[in-house]
Amino acid sequence: MLFELTTFSMAGNMSSGDESPLGGNPAPNEDLPLLRAVSFPTSSSGLRHRGQVDLNALSDTTHYDDFHTIDWVRDRSRERFRQKALQRDVRAGGFVEKIKKSIDASSGWIIVLLVGMTTGFAAGVIDIGTTWMSDLKEGVCTANFYYNKEACCFQSNETRFGVEHCNDWKSWAELILHTNEGHQAYIFSYFFYVAVSVTFGTMCVWLVRTFAPYACGSGIPEVKTILSGFVIHGYLGFRTLFIKSLTIMMAVAAGLSLGKEGPLVHVACCCGNLFTRFHSKYRRNEAKKREILSAASAAGVSVAFGAPIGGVLFSLEEVSYYFPHKTMWRSFFSALVAALVLQYMHPYQTDHIVMFYANYNTPWKLFELIPFLLLGVFGGLFGAAFIHANLWWCKLRKTTKLGKFPIIEVFAVTLVTAILAYPNEYTRMGASELIARLVKSCSPADDYPLCNYNQSEALNVNDKFSESYDEVALSGVMKSLWLLTLAMIFKAFITVFTFGLKVPAGLFIPSMAVGACVGRILGIGMQQLAWKYKSSDFFLYFCPTSVGCIEPGLYAMVGAAASLGGVTRMTVSLVVIMFELTGGLSYIVPLMVAIMTSKWVGDSLSKGGIYDGHILLNGYPFLDSKEEFEHITLACDVMHPRRNEAPLTTISVSGTTVGDIRRILQGTEYKGFPVVLDSETQLLEGYINRLELAAAIDRAGKAYGVDDTSLVYFTIRPPRHQEAGQPDHVSLHHVLDVSPFQISEQTPMETVVEMFRKIGLRQALVVRNGRLLGIVTKKDVLKHVDQMSRVDVDARIVH
Repeated sequence: MLFELTTFSMAGNMSSGDESPLGGNPAPNEDLPLLRAVSFPTSSSGLRHRGQVDLNALSDTTHYDDFHTIDWVRDRSRERFRQKALQRDVRAGGFVEKIKKSIDASSGWIIVLLVGMTTGFAAGVIDIGTTWMSDLKEGVCTANFYYNKEACCFQSNETRFGVEHCNDWKSWAELILHTNEGHQAYIFSYFFYVAVSVTFGTMCVWLVRTFAPYACGSGIPEVKTILSGFVIHGYLGFRTLFIKSLTIMMAVAAGLSLGKEGPLVHVACCCGNLFTRFHSKYRRNEAKKREILSAASAAGVSVAFGAPIGGVLFSLEEVSYYFPHKTMWRSFFSALVAALVLQYMHPYQTDHIVMFYANYNTPWKLFELIPFLLLGVFGGLFGAAFIHANLWWCKLRKTTKLGKFPIIEVFAVTLVTAILAYPNEYTRMGASELIARLVKSCSPADDYPLCNYNQSEALNVNDKFSESYDEVALSGVMKSLWLLTLAMIFKAFITVFTFGLKVPAGLFIPSMAVGACVGRILGIGMQQLAWKYKSSDFFLYFCPTSVGCIEPGLYAMVGAAASLGGVTRMTVSLVVIMFELTGGLSYIVPLMVAIMTSKWVGDSLSKGGIYDGHILLNGYPFLDSKEEFEHITLACDVMHPRRNEAPLTTISVSGTTVGDIRRILQGTEYKGFPVVLDSETQLLEGYINRLELAAAIDRAGKAYGVDDTSLVYFTIRPPRHQEAGQPDHVSLHHVLDVSPFQISEQTPMETVVEMFRKIGLRQALVVRNGRLLGIVTKKDVLKHVDQMSRVDVDARIVH
């Protein structure tokens, strides 16, 4: 019996990337005798069958096209077959095969070790380079040009702790005009600040647009989509890694309202993708490769915040789609190695690997839960407003001529940012430096305006404030409150236009900066309230000493977490990250209260975080496993063909030739084809992938005795009858999936959606009593979910 290939003639809205095979194990047909057929290379097990196409021999050619989704079931099945073949070789072989088995088993750990080391080193270089380039806007170290301001003053013997200036560090006005005072020096420094910022910003966008367009943006939405099974060739390549590592330093140094923490996740995944090329287990299997990428994303967050555990939870909660138990351990190991390497490099010349580490000695009081709750409400409101405004602007950029001039846009935004940022000391400094100052506790040694209190007593020998220590805010604090208010408004506004530019741009730090400003303002207000009414019974009960009752830095930390939670909708991972930043177990409750409140408020106003919004805006095929599909629809409502569409086109199993298959491949762009018994019964026999089919036909065409009239068959045995002089048959049973995923037309779409989410399907064939009715692809599911979501939105608007 000969099987004839069939394909679907879908409507115009069917994507060529919707259809793909599922890895299946063909069942032999023992009833058919072996006749003359084309022989292909033997398998790794040494077995050879006439007319058999070896699937392993085709593994190098069965890759996924760009902008298509992988088949999780097929790739996991291929990995199981590979493991079985490897075990068979070990049993049949000797010591060498056992060594190969051990190397194969440990390859995952070796790769994540290398990923962690490379990510830590890259993060250290980026941190050091960013600080140096950022300080170039204000001056230069005359003793050592490659020193940033802190390192320059630290190595100077003439400085002491807390002094802003030192002899070795010269501002541009002081270096050229030989003075740092007066209007002329201020204007000159202003001009140089703007000029250097614009230069860095323009160079950054030019490098990205010229050499690596994928290096722009945060990278987290794309990494999240890639980990869900989407293929974007070049997005995690070496060129993207190099250009993004270089340009993220320029973007931050340009003074744009963005951060480098988000792009570090992209950088880490680029490192992970590069190291997977050294082992065929990960190079040839996209599902296995994504296990390494999940571990790499954890390493990226680990070096971004100095939070290895938080990085693992971030990978689990926010970006990973498939996260088995072994991936969690490898993620933790990679995050730990990355943090250790970064710690060894000392990018900030401290004992910590982040700039804004904070440690508080003042315990929080029960009544402070109210202002912490208010910070959470602000975080949710800010997050919802920011998401709406940023997506509106990004959509406007995509649909108008504005998107055609990315270099001019970056130039304009950088120019406006620099001009407006310089007059305010809190916007002039980097966002990380601003957060570090806001979350820090004030002490008598601090001489900047934010800590300008009436300190009548110094520290005593026990390093504690005396009871007469005064916490009355003086003019410096009051001026700082106004400047912080302006800084908060400015950063919240300018970040809307900055996030989405064609430069590397993270959102973690700008969001945290806005919340830290609000938190510090509220913290100072609570501090002054507690000091003014220190004699009341309420404050005497909670603050018997009246000194050190309120810690404004803690409010800044809680506000930063609330704003970031409102923008990204992170919860558990964010709490752990902030816990690792503060190093205090007692502050988990305030952080949890603020973050959960921000998520509740944000979810009530908008659906999903900023990364989910950009995934939808870019049209990526992402099925969010955290959302529930609660609509009453059936598979027959979604499958193709529908009532007004062309029926499924099938070809009878008898008489299929190599020429027929070539014409099908040339005339269609579908990525897979179902195989049926005949055109009348439409009994489903299997499903075959286009790439594997094309590779097998090309290999068969090079064999002697095969031409376009050669018959093809999909069984393990060739057909029983063969006429004299007939060309050789071609067996394709090894590229046929005899057990494709099948559903009934009455299957609820709620079940179908969960299947696509949990199992990772690309398509499901709709059958009734074995008869093929249609197909449901991932694209169909995504469209249906989106349509039903819009129906819900319209219903809410109407009612």
